[in-house]
Amino acid sequence: MGLFNRRSQDTTAATVATLDVDPALAALTGDYVIDAAHSSIGFTVRHAMVTNVRGSFTDYSGTLQLDGADPARSAASIEVKIASVDTGIADRDGHLRSGDFFDAEAFPLMTFRSTEAAQLGGDGYRITGELTIKDVTRPLSIDLEFNGSATDVYGNERVGFEGSAEILRSDWGLTWNAALEAGGVMVSDKVKLTFDISAIKQA
Repeated sequence: MGLFNRRSQDTTAATVATLDVDPALAALTGDYVIDAAHSSIGFTVRHAMVTNVRGSFTDYSGTLQLDGADPARSAASIEVKIASVDTGIADRDGHLRSGDFFDAEAFPLMTFRSTEAAQLGGDGYRITGELTIKDVTRPLSIDLEFNGSATDVYGNERVGFEGSAEILRSDWGLTWNAALEAGGVMVSDKVKLTFDISAIKQA
């Protein structure tokens, strides 16, 4: 089932395909709130050139506005509290909150606001928007898979998405590092962001 605007692509250009509205898709139209208890926003970064460190943000909120009749009008918005960063190591989390990295006291929020969406094929989509960290706003594209919709045991209508994106943290002013004796650096510039989202339709 498609959700956002469908596009067919060839090697020269992307052309928009006009399709009839799917009644099942149209039924998803409405406002949704992200259910943080059943969602996750995480990251992975290479440490000391040899292993990956994984972490997540545990305090965030967000909304989706889905338009099944005109999916291109759908939108997403997420706010993440930087102080909620959690890698499982208290000292490392404290360093991430400090001025060397996020400076959570001065810049308490990370935000994403979508601006457009396109289909990559099947249930795959690319959501493009603006990511703001430390008052630096830059474009970000997130590749997502629409996992479908369902009514849970409490009668909540849900939709689900999972996806990822890669960024260079230095683009948002996160430049702290330390050189290794054998060459290379302590923390990779490249960071993988991961999203596993469950959202509940509002009455």
